[in-house]
Amino acid sequence: MTIRIVNSLTRKKEELVPASPPGGPCGGKTIRMYSCGVTVYDRCHIGHARSLYIFEVIRRYLKYRGYDVRFARNITDVDDKIINKARETGKRFEEVVAENIAAYQADLKSLGIPPADVEPRATENIPEMIKDIQGLIQKGFAYPADGEVYYDVRKFREYGRLSGQSVDKMMEAVRIEQDEKKKDPLDFALWKKSKEDEPFWESPWGRGRPGWHIECSCMSLKHLQCETLDIHAGGRDLIFPHHENEIAQAEPLTGKPFAKYWIHHGLLTIQGQKMAKSLGNFITVQDALKKYSVDQLKMFFLSSHYASPIDFTPDKMEEARRALQRFEVLFTRVSRMNIPPTQEAQEMDFIGEHLEKFLEAMDDDFNTPRAMGHLFDLVTATNKFIDAGQDKRDYAGIVEEAAATVTRLCTDIFGLSLSRAAAAAGPKEEEMEGLLKQREQARAKKDFKRSDKIRDALKEKGIIVEDTKDGQVWRRA
Repeated sequence: MTIRIVNSLTRKKEELVPASPPGGPCGGKTIRMYSCGVTVYDRCHIGHARSLYIFEVIRRYLKYRGYDVRFARNITDVDDKIINKARETGKRFEEVVAENIAAYQADLKSLGIPPADVEPRATENIPEMIKDIQGLIQKGFAYPADGEVYYDVRKFREYGRLSGQSVDKMMEAVRIEQDEKKKDPLDFALWKKSKEDEPFWESPWGRGRPGWHIECSCMSLKHLQCETLDIHAGGRDLIFPHHENEIAQAEPLTGKPFAKYWIHHGLLTIQGQKMAKSLGNFITVQDALKKYSVDQLKMFFLSSHYASPIDFTPDKMEEARRALQRFEVLFTRVSRMNIPPTQEAQEMDFIGEHLEKFLEAMDDDFNTPRAMGHLFDLVTATNKFIDAGQDKRDYAGIVEEAAATVTRLCTDIFGLSLSRAAAAAGPKEEEMEGLLKQREQARAKKDFKRSDKIRDALKEKGIIVEDTKDGQVWRRA
C-alpha cells in the first residue's frame, strides 16, 4: 500500500514519493515536513489546537508507516500583531513574546502534543533572512526602497500557481495597502524599516525587521537542510498570500521547487460563525479543556477530514464523548475477563481485516473519519467475539490481541490517552450494568427517588449517569 495525498499545488491526489533518493542513506524514506506555527501575540485558540493536532497525527502516521520524519514548526516572534499587542497592553515587546511562548508550550503539553524536531524562532534566524533578501535583490526579484525591501511580484512568472489565480485577478479581488515605495501594489515587504518604538536589527538597508513571509521560506529550508521540502503544511487561510509568497521567495534562490506536496487544513467555526473576540465566541485551548477532556477534543477533530471545515458545537462534543465511551466499555470488559492470555495468541481474521481497512483509509489522504469508522467496527467485532467466541482456541489471547490493536492505533497514531488501566480500576462490569438496569426499571415505574439514589451510588463509584431523549447514558467522571 502507498500513501496518497491531495496536493493543494496540483489539486490532484498523488502518491507520496519523498524527494530524498531511494539509494540515499535513508533509502528514500526520509520525509522533511514543515508546518507554519503560531504568531505569539495572544493565547492559542481551538483553531490552533486543530492545526497543531492534525499535523501531529500525520507526522505520527508517517512514522508508523516506516518513514523517517523530520518535522519543523516555526514560532513567529516578531510581527506587526505582536508590536501592536505590546502597545495596547503597555508591555515591552519581549514580555509579550515570552508570556505567549510560555502559554503556547503549556498548551502543547496540555494537549499531549510533543515539540517538533526543531522549532525555530524568527528572531534567531535574521542573519539568514538578510542573506536570502540580498540574494533576491542580486537576482532581480527584489528591490530596496528607503530602508525597506520589496519583492517584485511580476518578476516571478508562476506567482499565483498555488492559489490558482492570476496576478490581474489578485488586483481585482484583494484589498492591498497602498505604499508609494512599491513599484506595484501587489509587491510585498521582505524587510521593514523599524519605527522608533519598534524592535530592530541592523541590515544593509538600515535598522529594521523581516517581513512575515521571508521568515518561513528561510527557516524551513535552513532547519530541514534541503532545497525542496517534501510536505509543507498549514491552514487554508494561509494559501494566499503567505504560502504563495514563500514559493516566490524560495524558488528563485534555489532554482528548485520549494515543496513537493502542499496540504492545508480546513478552518474551524463556532456554531456556524467565524471565531472572533468581538462575537464573544473566542475559545482558547485552556478554556476548552476546562469543559472537555483532551481526548474528547481530539475525537472531535478526528471526526472531520483535515482538509474540510469543522464546526465546534456542544452536540458534536457530546458525540465525541460517546465515541470515547465505546473504547472504555470494551477495555472494561477485557479487564474484567480475568483470563490470562496465552503466550502465542493467534490473530483472528477479523482483527487483520479491520486493521487493513483502517490503514487503507489513512493511506488515502489521512482520512481520519473513515479510519475511525473502521476502528469502531473492530471494537464492535471484538465485543461480539467476547460474547460468542469462547469455544475458539486461544480465546483470551485473541481478545487481548484485538484490544491491544485498538489501543495501539489510538495511542500511537491518534495520540489519545486511553487507559485500559483506568477502565480496570472502575466498578466491575456486572456490578455497573446491574445498577444501571435497576435505575432504568425504577424510572420506568416512575420511582424517581430510587432512581436518584442509584444515580448517586454510581457517582460515588466514578460513574456519571445522564438522562437523554434516547435513554440514560453514562460516562466516567
